[in-house]
Amino acid sequence: MTDPSKYKFNHSMLRVKDPKASVKFYEHLGMSLIDKKEFPDNKFDLYFLAYAGSNSASGKNHWSDREGIIELTHNYGTENDPDFKPANGNKEPGKGFGHVCVSVDNIQAACKRLSDAGYKFQKRLEDGRMRHIAFALDPDEYWVEIIAQNPVDKTEDVQETDLGTYRMNHTMIRVKDKDVSIKFYEDTMGMQLMRTNENKDAGFTLYFLAYGQHPGEASSNGVNPGAFREGFLELTWNHGTEKENGKVYHDGNSEPQGFGHICVSVDDLDEACKRFDEKGVSWKKKLTDGRMKNVAFILDPDGYWIEVIQNEKYKQPPGKY
Repeated sequence: MTDPSKYKFNHSMLRVKDPKASVKFYEHLGMSLIDKKEFPDNKFDLYFLAYAGSNSASGKNHWSDREGIIELTHNYGTENDPDFKPANGNKEPGKGFGHVCVSVDNIQAACKRLSDAGYKFQKRLEDGRMRHIAFALDPDEYWVEIIAQNPVDKTEDVQETDLGTYRMNHTMIRVKDKDVSIKFYEDTMGMQLMRTNENKDAGFTLYFLAYGQHPGEASSNGVNPGAFREGFLELTWNHGTEKENGKVYHDGNSEPQGFGHICVSVDDLDEACKRFDEKGVSWKKKLTDGRMKNVAFILDPDGYWIEVIQNEKYKQPPGKY
């Protein structure tokens, strides 16, 4: 048997041009390189970054038993290709994926630290009406939302920020039909709808889903509930897209490529895939396909890829984990 309450939203994958520049950016944001996997025969490497300090959400866990990981995929040679630029998901062609999000203790100091290091912003704190969020740009111009864990008016005169308190809070993807997508992520993937943020005047609604086994849902600022935890999936529904014909959003894996997938780790990989089969999922790759028998890929209603992997915590002998 498999128990969806034990599943975790493990990571989000982004293709990058230059891994040195990208790893440096995410390390400046306080993340650590917790694993690197090299595939020279296939000419790509994977870099796994996460918050791993003593105050992190799950820094002592095996990487497969964590949430809030960012996987950077580097295909050899792109760093020397002047024509290669990943699609960041926020403009056509290639609009679909939106951003990853980091929550911070002091948003003013955190943004100043990024700006002082020479990193650019899509939206600074002082831009527009929303003065409690910012969007930094990583070296490939992926959007990284910065949100506050604490009341913004109480941190504006504080000059310091503690990187050890940061969280990789969520990943955002746009969806065509919110009812179809929410049903899929709840019924099939086993997530829970934690909160909804409706913006009628702007014509969009945000839906935050997560696996509910972790603490940290409460937030003191009243603006960003859940800012102290990791592992949210944010679905953005632009009102009316459900009435459009055909596919509305780009999955990131056909040209132009950029975002690759989200990943869920499960308690029993074989049993979980049997369950997904019974749910009638569309498969991009079954466990039995190809040479890699330890991963599977499901397609969500918009065609986004969901990698499914084994959480090693549940496969270790007692006392060995």
